[in-house]
Amino acid sequence: MLSVEEARARILAALAPVGTEWVGIAEAWGRVLAAPVTARRDKPLADVSAMDGFAVRAADCGSVPVRLRVIGSTPAGHPFAGTVGPGEAVRLFTGSVIPAGADAVVIQEDTDHAGAEGADTVEIRFAPRPGQHIRRRAGDFAAGEPLLAPGRRLTARDIGIAASADRPWLCVHRRPRVAILATGDEIARPGEPVPEGGVISSNTLALAAMIRAAGGEPVDLGIAPDDPDTIAAAARGAAGSDLIVTSGGASVGAHDLVREALAPQGLELAFWKIAMRPGKPFMFGRVGATPLIGLPGNPVSALVCGLLFLVPAIEKLAGLPGEAQQPVRAAAGAALTANDHRADHLRASLARRADGTLVATPFPVQDSSLMAGLARADALILRAPHAPAVAEGEAVDVLLLGGRDI
Repeated sequence: MLSVEEARARILAALAPVGTEWVGIAEAWGRVLAAPVTARRDKPLADVSAMDGFAVRAADCGSVPVRLRVIGSTPAGHPFAGTVGPGEAVRLFTGSVIPAGADAVVIQEDTDHAGAEGADTVEIRFAPRPGQHIRRRAGDFAAGEPLLAPGRRLTARDIGIAASADRPWLCVHRRPRVAILATGDEIARPGEPVPEGGVISSNTLALAAMIRAAGGEPVDLGIAPDDPDTIAAAARGAAGSDLIVTSGGASVGAHDLVREALAPQGLELAFWKIAMRPGKPFMFGRVGATPLIGLPGNPVSALVCGLLFLVPAIEKLAGLPGEAQQPVRAAAGAALTANDHRADHLRASLARRADGTLVATPFPVQDSSLMAGLARADALILRAPHAPAVAEGEAVDVLLLGGRDI
């Protein structure tokens, strides 16, 4: 059986980013940038005022107080057409273009302005230095300056700078299409009749949510009963997808039929067992040219494997590195016994002590069918193969839940 790390590395090595498309900037949040973003214009486009006040010549204000003649007003977006000469000032506001002839701004709190705007005088009570309260042209960035590099998931800040750079369209990787096929005679969708002795399926919907969160586009192929021909027919619906994900049928039982059903369609397995708990029955391979991830049927196993392998795979397809989530350190909230040959992922709650220490307490029951425990979990405590026993309070590694995953 492969280790978790080796399995993830082999999956990522077999994948390449999908193609690109141009999208309007309003639709680009969360997408992965595929081409660099450079500025089309300077920002700001001209020298502008950083404050409300008066544009002056610093040389006229060397000795204060001094009274200057106000020759006009220039709201933002309405530049003053004239020139500030000796003994003159122009009323302006934050964002107003600095008039020709002026080289400083005196904020309004440092003035005594009397009379009607545009035909009056202002007393300057503070001697400004040249350039004071002026935002210089291209002070943020200049036309042609590189601003965003490819390979980053676009944040709200990225959208803001791209918009400021006058880029209405961005080149991004398209969302990977991920086909999901659940298998099993015993499972039914929520709200549908449940077969005798059956269960309500959660995997398809939960995995679809995980795929969306990772940047993919889920394609629901439905539930196929335990019949090779039916499974094969349903899997043909994955045509055009970038990744196929099956749920159930990945183990070695008589009714684990995914391998048998997909072999005629060109299934080539790279591996199908991982030394981990929950989630040992896991497949990775290709159906023709399309990569396939076969997840266990137990819901906790499926989602833990999804976090560890499916999320990085989708990120790699979407143009990101697909890096493993990094663990954080916490104190064990209970003693842990020595581990066996499989890496363990214990569902746990998190709390923080008064001194700031993070404490991870494993749930007493870790059955891979118990969705309530996974739903309540804040983290997974990581236990390496053959890890020694841990006393309460000793340090352990944990993967935080609730971020990019589940």
